[in-house]
Amino acid sequence: MYKLLHTRVRVSDLDKSIAWYSDNLGFRVKSRSDKSPAGNQICHLELPGNEHTIEFTWSANYELSVQEDLLHFAISVPDLFACCDELEKKGLDIWPENWREVISAGKKMAFITDPDNYEIELLEYK
Repeated sequence: MYKLLHTRVRVSDLDKSIAWYSDNLGFRVKSRSDKSPAGNQICHLELPGNEHTIEFTWSANYELSVQEDLLHFAISVPDLFACCDELEKKGLDIWPENWREVISAGKKMAFITDPDNYEIELLEYK
């Protein structure tokens, strides 16, 4: 059987991305290397209780430009309103702007954007 292990994502500032995902979404550093076989700095971040990791990759010779709506991560949260209230207190913008009014009764979701312009979809699953 195949198993999804990690997803690599280029970042413009490895330390900034690690701090942002840790401070705002509860990710933890699983492993970090200052020089991969390809010469990149990499860091695997995990969410407690998940096996799949995000591999952030940075290299000095790579200029990052993330297009809008290129990709997003979806993260489940037990209470979307409480999560978003906490993120707003930390200064993050939740979108769409009127997300509280437009969410359907069946699926509660909202979005935030990380420092490199990657989108994070927050989905309420109880």
